[in-house]
Amino acid sequence: MKGRARVAVFASGGGSNLGAILAHGERLGAQRSADVALVASGRESAGALDRARDHGIPSAVLGGLDGAAMNKLLDEHRIDVVVLAGYLSLVPDVVTARFSGRMLNVHPALLPAFGGHGLYGQRVHRAVLDAGAKLSGATVHFVDAQYDRGPIIAQWPVPVRADDTPESLAARVLRIEHMLLPRAVEAVARGTVTLDADGRVRGVCAPPEVSAYSLSTQDDASLASEIDALFT
Repeated sequence: MKGRARVAVFASGGGSNLGAILAHGERLGAQRSADVALVASGRESAGALDRARDHGIPSAVLGGLDGAAMNKLLDEHRIDVVVLAGYLSLVPDVVTARFSGRMLNVHPALLPAFGGHGLYGQRVHRAVLDAGAKLSGATVHFVDAQYDRGPIIAQWPVPVRADDTPESLAARVLRIEHMLLPRAVEAVARGTVTLDADGRVRGVCAPPEVSAYSLSTQDDASLASEIDALFT
């Protein structure tokens, strides 16, 4: 991509991951490789649209748009990369095919576990706890025609505690989402993370062993530094 990539963020809720992407871009300043050029949601009442307006970013409501109309909207805003940040609807095939290798999603679990249609938000965290899993986390992946099945870009684990509730686990996973997603978006926009024709993701390092860190002892700066290392 020549110059900064123009990014569209699709979100169904309050847009906290959108806020994290914007904050990361502000920290990078002139060194950033991406600018959010459009925020879209299926709901007119989505808080993400308010965030867009507060930042002077064009916004749109996707409700009722078919694949052709969605592609037209993305064309109108000259979009290079699409980010699904808490977007709950299945994106039409003609859009995912066109943006193959340029459309990302963040999911609040370690895919392929606890993913698929109907598993979103608190439902994911409740399913993790009901299953007795000892580990959860966040996943960023490229998007294909199925829910949560595209090639994985990066994951970061979050230990499940004995006293966790869906709310407490969600808060710790969201902390990771806010660090992992913006860095993945930047790497895809920069072209250092790519999707090969054979479906393999290139340009991401493996995360550290789970025993090598503890979220309870890491400050945000140290954790962000470790996550940065995934993309170098």
